[in-house]
Amino acid sequence: MSYYSRFYPFLRPYLPRMIGAAALIMAVAILNLALLRLAGVLWDLITVQRDPRGMTNAIGLFLGLVIAQGILSMGHSYLTAWVSQRIMADFRTHLFAHLQKLSLSFFAKRRTGEILSRLMNDVNVIQATVTETPIDSAKQLVTFVGGVAFLLVMNWRLCLLILLLLPILVFVARFFGKRLRALSTSIQDQTASITTLVEEVLSGIRVVKSFVQTRREEARFASQVRTALAMALRRATVLAVFVPTITVLTFAAAAAVLWYGGRQVIEGAVTPGDLFAFVLFAGILIGPFGSAARVFAQIKEAQGAMQRVFEILDTQPEINDQPEAVELPPISGHVRAVRISFAYDPRQPVLSEVSFEVKPGEMVALVGPTGAGKTTLINLLHRFYDPTAGALTIDGYDLRTVRLDSLYRQIALVPQETILFGGTILDNIRYGREEATEEELVAASQSANAHDFINAMPDGYRTIVGEKGVNLSGGQRQRLAIARAVLKNPRILILDEATSALDSESEMLVQDALDRLMAGRTTFVVAHRLTTVQRADRILVLNKGKIVEEGTHASLMERRGLYHYLYTLRLEEALNAE
Repeated sequence: MSYYSRFYPFLRPYLPRMIGAAALIMAVAILNLALLRLAGVLWDLITVQRDPRGMTNAIGLFLGLVIAQGILSMGHSYLTAWVSQRIMADFRTHLFAHLQKLSLSFFAKRRTGEILSRLMNDVNVIQATVTETPIDSAKQLVTFVGGVAFLLVMNWRLCLLILLLLPILVFVARFFGKRLRALSTSIQDQTASITTLVEEVLSGIRVVKSFVQTRREEARFASQVRTALAMALRRATVLAVFVPTITVLTFAAAAAVLWYGGRQVIEGAVTPGDLFAFVLFAGILIGPFGSAARVFAQIKEAQGAMQRVFEILDTQPEINDQPEAVELPPISGHVRAVRISFAYDPRQPVLSEVSFEVKPGEMVALVGPTGAGKTTLINLLHRFYDPTAGALTIDGYDLRTVRLDSLYRQIALVPQETILFGGTILDNIRYGREEATEEELVAASQSANAHDFINAMPDGYRTIVGEKGVNLSGGQRQRLAIARAVLKNPRILILDEATSALDSESEMLVQDALDRLMAGRTTFVVAHRLTTVQRADRILVLNKGKIVEEGTHASLMERRGLYHYLYTLRLEEALNAE
């Protein structure tokens, strides 16, 4: 129940409307009871009293109650849907906002499909249980209490025959409920696995087709679906036994009532109309009992979904603003690293006591073999992670003491794999600064050598880029990323192998755009291209998590160390490629 109590803040703003919906459905239940009692009276008026006038009045009242019931039902249905959708929209928005705050380490340990499943599928499971079920339960409560009250007044002995069934129903519900909860949680986990698999295959469909692995992926998907099917069938088996068992027990009581009541009608102790109404009341009590069984199953299923969702909400970001964090003022770009160390896993250090200083406007290239720690150092500079030891400062401010937003606004990242969002070219460039004017946006595009190819497209800046920019070439996507960074106008620029995947023509256009972007800004470049490295003011050579060499291209070549080896090796690769 702790999960449900934690969900209460999302329900609280809508409690008056939920109470209103519950009141409407309770009124519907009361009218249902009145209609059933009226049916018994009407039966006696027709078969025993044979009173035409009384029958006409009773039928008129019956129709009036039916119309009132219909109006109340319409109000209840709309209000319940309104409340349910609003609460779930708020909760899903809250969950998504929390995901945005989590550190990169959270996403590095989880697959996208699993997170999507929790955000969408699990929240849908929760929706009915925490919004619609309480309102419907109010109806079932009125039906049960009102039905029992009528039955007790009409014939308490007959009523006891039905109430004797209640302990048996409770025992059966608890017995099956434990199994339903375990199966429902397993089904949710398996659904997340299927969603993850689909997301991975669809996002990598080019690789799947290129390596002729469609049948392999079909087999993986079929295997996952078969597992989910087996779990669903096991749950269906439990439900198939559970609900009919409840129904059979309830109807057994109804049969006993009919037998006992029929004898009393024959003996003249009760009228046929009373017995008719009694049987109807006994029949509607099946509803609350059956509903209780369904609600019990839904609650068990929702508990598993809530556990998965609140696991995300309970995860705290590793990188966040400290209580005393200050706003980072406009910076010049003076960066210092003082004996910083870092490890994703404490058993395997990635950086060890790295120190360097970069002056404002300086361009620094990071070079080293694979796994040397270049990308990790970039992540620390952008404060996607914090060093496990040492300190990184910008203009004398320790990055851990400033507000993240104020830091991120003054840093721009141009990665090797350009990330574009679904929408238009205009939307993607303006992502750098939403309030930018059209003139500023065009200027940024021109600076990035993107304006001409954008204008050549049929819809210009309104062209849809497709998912992850699939409708554009690699060079075009990279130039849009540069235009986005130009529009942001950062003081520190981070280029993570921004030209390594481009052909020669695209590289020239992108490099020309980068040169304009880097002018006057502190720039860190992770690069394999020899021309990029040669233009750097300074080169930091990393190996096994440490800076082993530092200097200009010329001085490092004279030293004939690791940099000389890497440069010579790449030069040979470039010559062989030609």
